[in-house]
Amino acid sequence: MSQSLVDDPAEAALGLARPVAAGPEPDPGRRADVRRLLRFVVRRPGLLLSVVALVLVVLASFWPDLFTSQDPLKGVPSQNFRGPNGSHWFGTDELGRDVFSRVVHGAQLSLKATLIAVLVAFVVGGLLGVVAGFVGRWVDDVLMRFVDVLLSIPALFMSLALVTALGYGTVKVAVAVGIASVAAFARVARAEVLRVRQAVFVEASRASGARWYSVLGRHVLPNAAGPVIVLATLDFGSSILAVSALSFLGYGAPPPAPEWGTLISDGRNYLANAWWLTALPGLAIAATVLATNRIARALDGEWSRQR
Repeated sequence: MSQSLVDDPAEAALGLARPVAAGPEPDPGRRADVRRLLRFVVRRPGLLLSVVALVLVVLASFWPDLFTSQDPLKGVPSQNFRGPNGSHWFGTDELGRDVFSRVVHGAQLSLKATLIAVLVAFVVGGLLGVVAGFVGRWVDDVLMRFVDVLLSIPALFMSLALVTALGYGTVKVAVAVGIASVAAFARVARAEVLRVRQAVFVEASRASGARWYSVLGRHVLPNAAGPVIVLATLDFGSSILAVSALSFLGYGAPPPAPEWGTLISDGRNYLANAWWLTALPGLAIAATVLATNRIARALDGEWSRQR
């Protein structure tokens, strides 16, 4: 028999009832963490500006219509080579196309390629590092010698070789850049797994009879993931530069796709009379790379020391 909400019959007769208990209140510890994070960002103007810049780039890559309504592929020949003004913030190119619209829509292609590159490097490199560090013995020796071979080849040269073998296109450029970054992720993941594997709580878990996959999933991976995630944030900026460099060389999406590297490549022939065709897309790339590097530096050192 369920318990009545009214315990006292007298209160029931008078029409009084005790209020039903409210649901659980939000965790005060979580709210304190949010406030601490907000104070951490607000007290650092450079970090705050970097977060705002990166948010704008992400919004432009997913919802470009929030920033411009002009068609990036449609030009007005009578308005070619117009400098930056109120109607065209970044000016117009040789065909009369709005450069700001092309930069905004190009963020989608460049960011898509960058995310694919970082994901490939994170998954493949992290898997190699985890297997090498956790298994050890001859498996570690074989995988690390393979990683040493990758490290001996400059990343840009390896990307050029891979994209030449795979073919042209945004996705193929992204895969080539990601494979060229695998070695760095493998080294960092292996070092962190080796460090965590020797910790006291991991040894205690093994001594208590836990399975190897339980030790790996519950103890090793969660405690070794932090530096690898920070490296992924740092590699995001490097991947933007690598993807833009390959697009500049003509390996990216074919024209008239407005990739950032392609925009700079198209404008280099008009530096004498239309500097904005290369300077302003280059400024967008530089701002995005500097913003990601500043956020990664904050995650790596400043936030960890404050906590």
